[in-house]
Amino acid sequence: MNIAMLGSGFIGRFYADSLQGYRSKDKIVSIYSRKEASAKKFADDYKVAHFTKVMEEAINRPEVEVVCISLPNNLHEEAVMLCCKHRKAVICTKPLGRNAGEAKRMLEAVEKAGIFNGYLEDLVYTPKFIKAHESVKSGSLGRILWAKSRETHPGPHSDWFWDIEQAGGGAILDLGCHCVEIARTYIGKDIKPVEVMCWADTQVKPIDAEDHAIGLVKYESGAIGQFEVSWTFRGGLDLRDEVMGTEGTIWINSFMRPIVLAASGPIGAKGEIAGSTLATVSTTAFVLPAGASALIGPATNADSSSNALTFWSAMLLAFLGGMVFRWAHWSVPFGGY
Repeated sequence: MNIAMLGSGFIGRFYADSLQGYRSKDKIVSIYSRKEASAKKFADDYKVAHFTKVMEEAINRPEVEVVCISLPNNLHEEAVMLCCKHRKAVICTKPLGRNAGEAKRMLEAVEKAGIFNGYLEDLVYTPKFIKAHESVKSGSLGRILWAKSRETHPGPHSDWFWDIEQAGGGAILDLGCHCVEIARTYIGKDIKPVEVMCWADTQVKPIDAEDHAIGLVKYESGAIGQFEVSWTFRGGLDLRDEVMGTEGTIWINSFMRPIVLAASGPIGAKGEIAGSTLATVSTTAFVLPAGASALIGPATNADSSSNALTFWSAMLLAFLGGMVFRWAHWSVPFGGY
């Protein structure tokens, strides 16, 4: 594929390393950055023929087949609309937008334009997650009752995250989008949520958004999805998941080598990993194989991100109102703060 990369910062370089390193089948042919010097440096580093600080110019080039958006959150909608205008396939970093309203508009636009669209959620494509999800699907855990995901670290890598107008939110939007997608994948994407509860606070950072939050989502099946996210955690990046069913439990720590699965009873005996076991799985996770999976299958597309942002908007209302939020319709175009 010939790719136009929008964004020359940390995420754009992360994608570029995977695209031109691990896959080696794809080529970045155009780079857009808001600063010309940054675009030129990216072009020099990755041997990109064209660089510009005009977004539409990067997208509307005849050789460009796919546009990869790795920009601050407030620029995602503009980029997606330009892709629709010029009928270019588009893949977008997380979160899709700053709120469910933006995500819904983008989803409707790409569907109306008839262009391919992909959402670059990576944490549901790591080898550990895939291995654990296979055990869930095979019935090793029985009926899923509870899925918990935690992502915490000391804070973001770029200044724009601290600006609520650009970012659209805080730790829930930045990290919770991963956790919500992990939990709902374990529980089942076809199972609708019915209630949301959330606590959030600004405990440490001098910002307007939350830097720490805990949320609960109840699904129609009775299963509970839980997340904990923080920009205040000391000790590096902490990524942990836990999924519990009627017949067993899986614990995953992304920075410890084993997956721990404890299963018992007739269902556990049928599972790929029966009994109380340590299953060694590589911790390596490549960003672009995640993107490639999104490109060739329906597992993670723009609709998934729209749903995740609807979760976020409902959690925001629950946390601001100090209540349990219930809804009858899944696709709700909520705004942000």
